[in-house]
Amino acid sequence: MKNLFFLFCFCLLLLPFGMKAQEAADASKSGPMKPALLVIDIQNAFLPYMSEEDKKNALEVIKAAVAVFHKHNLPVIRIYHQDPKWTPAENSEEFQFPKSVEVADSDPKVIKHYANAFTGTNLDKVLRDLKVNTLFLCGLSATACVLATYFGGEEHDYQEFMLKGGLISSDSKRTEFIETTYDGISYTTMSFMLDKLH
Repeated sequence: MKNLFFLFCFCLLLLPFGMKAQEAADASKSGPMKPALLVIDIQNAFLPYMSEEDKKNALEVIKAAVAVFHKHNLPVIRIYHQDPKWTPAENSEEFQFPKSVEVADSDPKVIKHYANAFTGTNLDKVLRDLKVNTLFLCGLSATACVLATYFGGEEHDYQEFMLKGGLISSDSKRTEFIETTYDGISYTTMSFMLDKLH
């Protein structure tokens, strides 16, 4: 009997994750996907603290995602974390993204002070002004700011996907858990979805 009760509780915990696929199908029926790529906190100051295994490929995946969004003239939103007590100044090299990622100065820029990029920022307004209804998230930390922003987007009624291989944290096993638990999709799948928009 205890085993049956445990199984029931476990299934209840998994229910919200299973429902997400149905939500995506329902969202696609209600209108066309209007996506944006959120590139979160891949600042030079934070990268040295991240897993080498994650960094090895993630910056290349993020670079490729930025390129495909630019190719389709879709929004790439640059999100930077700032804390006046310890984060480098905005105009410093440590504050910036690595040049290899090739974001554009014309890509909208949001500076946040909390883990959730929607908290205390104009991110929701930027996205609404661009008519965005679907978010693809990449960057760091998968277990903190990316995840908090994912939940923030959910609260603002966006359809969301984590970009597999484009997430970074201090522990690659935790990154993998986030990618598999929260609707992670591959770069190839994302590219296919974007190609079908045109």
